[in-house]
Amino acid sequence: MLVSYQWLKEYIDIDDLSPQEIAEKLTRSGVEVDAVTDLNQGITNLVVGKVLECVKHPEADKLNLCQVDVGEGEVVQIVCGAKNVAAGQFVAVAKVGARLPGGMKIKRAKLRGEVSEGMICSLQELGFESKLVAKKYSEGIFAFPQEMVAGEEALAPLGLNDTVLELDLTPNRADCLSMIGVAYEVAAILGREITLPIPAVVSSGEKASDYISVNVETSGDNPYYGATIIRGVKIGESPLWLQTILMAAGIRPINNVVDVTNYVLMEYGQPLHAFDLDRFASAEVVVRRAREGEKMVTLDDAERTLSGEHLVITNGTDPVAIAGVMGGATSEVQNDTENILLEAAYFNDTTVRKASKDLGLRSDASSRFEKGIDPNRVAEAGIRATSLIQQLAGGQVLKGPVEFDELDRSSNEVTISLAKINGVLGTDLKVSDVEDIFTKLQFSVKEKDGTFTVAVPTRRQDITIEADIVEEVARLYGYDNIPTTLPNTPSTPGGLTEVQWKKRKARRFLEGVGLDEAISYSLTKKAKDDHFTEESVHHVDVALPMSEDRGSLRTTLLPHLLDALSHNKNRNQYNVHLYEIGSVFHAKEQTITVQPEEKTYISAAFMGLWQEHSWQGEKKVIDFFVVKGILEGLLAEWDILDIQFVQTADKKGFHPGRTASIMIDGKEIGIVGQIHPTVQKTWSLPATYVFELNVSELVNANNDTLRYQPIPKYPAIDRDIALVVDEKLTSGEVEQVIREYGGTLLTQVNVFDVYQGEHLEIGKKSLAFSLRYLDPEKTLTDAEVVAVHNKVLEGLEEKLGATLRA
Repeated sequence: MLVSYQWLKEYIDIDDLSPQEIAEKLTRSGVEVDAVTDLNQGITNLVVGKVLECVKHPEADKLNLCQVDVGEGEVVQIVCGAKNVAAGQFVAVAKVGARLPGGMKIKRAKLRGEVSEGMICSLQELGFESKLVAKKYSEGIFAFPQEMVAGEEALAPLGLNDTVLELDLTPNRADCLSMIGVAYEVAAILGREITLPIPAVVSSGEKASDYISVNVETSGDNPYYGATIIRGVKIGESPLWLQTILMAAGIRPINNVVDVTNYVLMEYGQPLHAFDLDRFASAEVVVRRAREGEKMVTLDDAERTLSGEHLVITNGTDPVAIAGVMGGATSEVQNDTENILLEAAYFNDTTVRKASKDLGLRSDASSRFEKGIDPNRVAEAGIRATSLIQQLAGGQVLKGPVEFDELDRSSNEVTISLAKINGVLGTDLKVSDVEDIFTKLQFSVKEKDGTFTVAVPTRRQDITIEADIVEEVARLYGYDNIPTTLPNTPSTPGGLTEVQWKKRKARRFLEGVGLDEAISYSLTKKAKDDHFTEESVHHVDVALPMSEDRGSLRTTLLPHLLDALSHNKNRNQYNVHLYEIGSVFHAKEQTITVQPEEKTYISAAFMGLWQEHSWQGEKKVIDFFVVKGILEGLLAEWDILDIQFVQTADKKGFHPGRTASIMIDGKEIGIVGQIHPTVQKTWSLPATYVFELNVSELVNANNDTLRYQPIPKYPAIDRDIALVVDEKLTSGEVEQVIREYGGTLLTQVNVFDVYQGEHLEIGKKSLAFSLRYLDPEKTLTDAEVVAVHNKVLEGLEEKLGATLRA
């Protein structure tokens, strides 16, 4: 909504406040002002000039030599290229030294040998948007439509001494889609009186009802319709004050009758429409639903196909307007129009919105009907427009209007207590304070024992419940005046839950090592999950799935990650590493009678190369140990160090020889390994490695306490051993025995070689370990190390049958 400051002053005395101050007060009261625009854009030295003579330039067919009186005694010559310049016109002249929008400075010049002292301006050159300039002046200079005084300052007559406030209104504040509505708002904020227009119409003795009838077939769609007849009007250009005020409001002037309807639209927020009564070609107005497939041409010259959900104004036979949206081309007011039928109506907001949306046709009228108009100002707006048309276009107003009226004009009442208002706002307002606010808002109010019964005027249809009244009190009291206090309730410091903390650290770590996050649906196809889900876990089926592929809640994240890998592979992306953090759902029974268990999982999938250094010619293919290392790093981020990887060959969907269960305190919390070749084939994937962790179980894991130790002062002693053991033994089992017998002096054990083959018995393998001995209190002697080392070897032989490899 564009609000002219000069126009606003017609309703309320604000001479002591600048447009910027008004904008500030409106914004602080809840009606946001997006911009404050000064229409003068730095224009100086602009005056009214009278063209005394206009002849063709002797050296240029497209130029004219104009002798112009600019009020300085001597006539000046101005060269002008506009086609519509003519002798006798009053025009806007930028004199030598003047400045125009954009910083243009007017200088004395010679054009084809002729001196030009100034510039006759078009409205576009003075900063008006082309879309707002009347067609008559869209391709030439502007001529004042009335006699002016040569030499007088031209900014005020052109409305360029004005400032426009652009309101960013929320949908509930439809009352501010009019100048009167904004005036009420400003008057309430400032506590001042508002002056409203008092329309006066001189009617003839003839009755409009003798010439026209109104019939509304669906009163729910159109509870009020008023038709006024004005005969003998003279269509012409609107006076300058009306043109400039419409352009400031963002509306293009058309002619005096149409401009009046637009003026009243902006003033009252009430859409009106003027029909050419002779072209209307009927003595009856019939408002009805359109017939399915019915067609009409609207004012924008587009043919519209209507449906039975659209409301139309007809002449009894053919539609002549889409109710509340746009009039028809067949009955529009034209230059030869003499008789007018003026419509002032109240249309149902839902019906108008439906037609506007279906037809892709939004207008100033439809936007106001959609948001709701004041039922008590419909007829008043019609009278105001009739009065202005009579003033500007002449004509005889027949006694009327002819009306169909079933409109509910009653106001809404809201009851609220003072305690409720103060309780919500945290204020200590008195009865008199609240009554003063209602008086400023011009709400009728009755108070008894601290309870207010508020009669809300129909212009404020957004106020229906207690909360709306509280908001009005807060706005007018001033949000800045409401005391600020901390909540007087128990509170707890904010923080992340254990699961949230683990998920956040997981994201940072996994993305830091080079994985990308995938996000997939919680719904999946049961057959995909069955590749990995054990029989003891049941699916939760959706009663009405959107598709076959989204029929069940997932029990694992792996199938969707494999989908993502396959999608990338099909697009020639072969080195892809993804992770996902999400919920899975496990049911313990085939027929669900209790809520399934929701668990948080972290899963990752890898295919292709993990590293590729083309310059050095190095490549590292994804394998079990790469994924295991990433997994160990992730668990270390969670301060979980005491983990075991136990080889397993019976995990569904996994390679029997390249898979391990992840154990913490003897409990399985995840799995890592290669996807089974048959499963890889199902997804058309190369060798693919994955891991999956149950974060919900990890929450209960005993995190290792972080301990700091001083750097040892004494040297460590390293010993390497190669052991021949049974091929079924794992390095983890051997390491456990080594640590058991190594005692406190053994600080580090690392496996660095595995060998099986020539020179070893069948069923045997060789495991090589590096052992480090250290005493933080002293330097170890060889004897001390040998004693402990021999004890380790004896324990290995005793418990595992391990022997030193020769």
